[in-house]
Amino acid sequence: MTTTLEPAVDIRRAADRFATRLSWLDSKHSFSFGRHHDRRNTHHGLLLVNNDDIVTPGAGFETHPHQDMEIVTWVLQGSLVHQDSEGHSGVIYPGLAQRMSAGTGILHSEKNDAWRLTGGDTHTDPVHFVQMWVLPDEPGIRPGYEQLEIADADLRNALRPIASGMDAYADEAAIRIRNRYAALLSARLDAGRSVQLPDAPFVHLFVPRGAIELEGAGRLDAGDAARITVGGQRVTAVEPAEILVWEMHATIAD
Repeated sequence: MTTTLEPAVDIRRAADRFATRLSWLDSKHSFSFGRHHDRRNTHHGLLLVNNDDIVTPGAGFETHPHQDMEIVTWVLQGSLVHQDSEGHSGVIYPGLAQRMSAGTGILHSEKNDAWRLTGGDTHTDPVHFVQMWVLPDEPGIRPGYEQLEIADADLRNALRPIASGMDAYADEAAIRIRNRYAALLSARLDAGRSVQLPDAPFVHLFVPRGAIELEGAGRLDAGDAARITVGGQRVTAVEPAEILVWEMHATIAD
């Protein structure tokens, strides 16, 4: 772990993200991903992927492989159906956190589950979700899956863990990830309400919807992010907003 970091806030605007646009997918990538590669933009702390995805009804990611990655999915609108080669399946919807440990290797698919919500009739509602990847503590673990519903009241105007491998959050309701130096927190803020970011050496703040004011850095709108070294700043909602915050006490060597 690093103990001599200088405080810094690196604002990344929504419009500057890498983008993948297909007939069924509108995906924005905060870091290098797939065919988009910039060696200066591969991670922050332990976070390698922060994808902001919108998928049309009846479409999605067909069966594909992953290995040695902790993958957390957080749905903002609609629902997403998950199926994998370990026999896990489930429908992920707003407020339901999901973690897939790829470990030694797993195949899975993710598709817009809109048709299930209308008794088989198709409609035009997209599914909007954020998918985030961190490395596990150790490679070669057994693949796994977990999902847990987080009550809206627990997130309302308070920053709460929704996925964690840290001992500090062991007693709080959250899905578990296999990295003892990382935790994902979220808050749903009413206009004018504030929360304080974790005092950690690496913090990644993402605003999936709404607008906030970050102490000392200014306004962030939907899709904007801040890569912070040495956290502890306050976040205040300019309008109703949701935030996703990674608290990280280690980093990946460049």
